[in-house]
Amino acid sequence: MDTRPLRLPASRLLIALTIGAAAALLGGCAGETAPAASTVTATPPAPAASGTPTPTATPLPGAAELPRDCRAIVSGPVLAQLGDIPLNDPAFGPSGTQSDGSLVCVWGAADAVTTNLRTIVSAVEENPTMDALNALVADDGFECYRPDGGVRCEKTWPNEEFPVTDGRTLYYRSGVLIDTTYSNLAPTGFTAAVVDAVFG
Repeated sequence: MDTRPLRLPASRLLIALTIGAAAALLGGCAGETAPAASTVTATPPAPAASGTPTPTATPLPGAAELPRDCRAIVSGPVLAQLGDIPLNDPAFGPSGTQSDGSLVCVWGAADAVTTNLRTIVSAVEENPTMDALNALVADDGFECYRPDGGVRCEKTWPNEEFPVTDGRTLYYRSGVLIDTTYSNLAPTGFTAAVVDAVFG
């Protein structure tokens, strides 16, 4: 897998998704394959903003049960695809376990213009989260379905500056939201591996 960096923050999208009958089933996780990347260096942009409800500073019930290790939330095959891409470089902002109990994991090189992946695992309230997911479908064209006892919504789009693919995948189940945004870096099986690590 060619993961030479080419990084730019993924497009900011609000979470919109509907949960009724299963919409188009998209395989894979944060994405299916990591596209070839070309090298472009630049000052790293600010971390992409999440359109999901932001957990409060006070941990919600269940936050104590969230994972604490970014490498432990993905499987060996996924780690092999990520190769030597840096994990949690300070240039991308806060990472690791946060004060609200959430876990932020960022794979990406600070000197790259694109080629990065950010996952946030957080405890959330169900009703506002489902409202936000429904909005993603209605307003932004996300596709949602129900795998593994949860709700998964996803969408990909062309990067506005570079010939690479950006995307976002969200998975909600039992008060936990796994929110992944990525640019030119979509290891096969990523989201499924995180779901397995969080829910067993």
